[in-house]
Amino acid sequence: MEKPCPLRLLLLRFCLSGWSCLPFLMQPAASTAAERLHARSTIKASEAAEHIAALADDAFEGREGGRRGGRAAGGYVEQAIAPLGLLPVGDNGGYFQSFASSHGTLRNVLALLPGSDPACGDELVVIGGHYDHVGYGNARNSFGPFGFVHNGADDNASGVAGVIEIAEALAGLPQPPRRSILIAFWDGEEQGLLGSKHFLGNRPAALRGQQIVFSINLDMIGRLRQRLEVFGTRSAVGLEELVTRANNLPGQNPLPLAFDWKVEADSDHYSFLRRGIPTLMFHTGLHDDYHRPSDDVHLVNLAGLEPVVRLTLAALLEVADSPEKRLEFRSRCLNESNASRSRLEAAAFLPPGSTSRWGIGTRFDDANPTIPVVVAVRVASPAARGGLQIKDRILAINDQSLRDQQDMVSRLSDVPPGGIVEVTVAREGRVLSLSWQE
Repeated sequence: MEKPCPLRLLLLRFCLSGWSCLPFLMQPAASTAAERLHARSTIKASEAAEHIAALADDAFEGREGGRRGGRAAGGYVEQAIAPLGLLPVGDNGGYFQSFASSHGTLRNVLALLPGSDPACGDELVVIGGHYDHVGYGNARNSFGPFGFVHNGADDNASGVAGVIEIAEALAGLPQPPRRSILIAFWDGEEQGLLGSKHFLGNRPAALRGQQIVFSINLDMIGRLRQRLEVFGTRSAVGLEELVTRANNLPGQNPLPLAFDWKVEADSDHYSFLRRGIPTLMFHTGLHDDYHRPSDDVHLVNLAGLEPVVRLTLAALLEVADSPEKRLEFRSRCLNESNASRSRLEAAAFLPPGSTSRWGIGTRFDDANPTIPVVVAVRVASPAARGGLQIKDRILAINDQSLRDQQDMVSRLSDVPPGGIVEVTVAREGRVLSLSWQE
């Protein structure tokens, strides 16, 4: 495959060949659905496996930030992304953003895909993951045994491989997204989220003047079992619906999702949330090999990693290519928890003699106002016969999306006596079509 060329070289070629650069810049177009589908199809588990195997090799000595192995791992990441034609936006025209820490010199690796829409010229979307791990382990960062190479195949060679795959898919798009996308590999995460914190407080010169409007963090995506954990969907209105729809696009194998509301300083997504930036993190969960020498390559679920990365790319492009205005940070997310979620989804009681026509009770969610959450389904009601369940999210009535909860009530009320209702719901991130008759 021909190596993609940077956007700045593409513009230069247009100008030198006699084409006018101005129309190209004034007529932005989002990538098409077919182009997005093709981009997702280029993400391959076999290619990700090569990066995981390389980064989790003993030669990198556990990739501890500031140490020999961590520096070598940064060099590997640079070599993986340099051929893609993305713009280096680190220090002095290179890919590295270096900074001093008590652990030695750390280095973020940064590359940019410039956006195609001048109207969004100051808006930046970030996709990243940390490439460092804990070296040989010690009492501060390991559950032992100490003194052995902690290869960190899942934590976070899996996430780095995912970001590299996404970078390759983005570089191959015929038309860049409207908004610029920063591909970032953070150093020093295991030492206190140092790389992402430094970046946010010390923007490289090439990125100054741009506002980060959204970010995604990939951390430990190599052990998919029952459900993919999704953090941060409360950080902007409608993010849960956006992820759900991205999970169910044509050509996408929908994954069961677990939306987690907790906000903790346990990965780089936290740095962005504390700065008021809408942020998602995808994560396949902790396990017994976490921060132990046994987190090795043969335990990575490559078949599960591929759909996780494809979902990530789909969600990323939904925001980067959206014609809508930028997402607004929802600060209430910082004070919410899984206990808050339990209260929202707690079952309500509909007595057997209730006058509710369809036997449904829903509750309004201010973070997802267009998808009411089902909190009651009366036994033997039409909705119960149709398969509706508590905690389902109602996405549409008769193939029409909802404006809010009252709109749902009105649409259901408008169904003529004896009519059939077609209801689209989201259940654990998968879209289902249900129907029932009065």
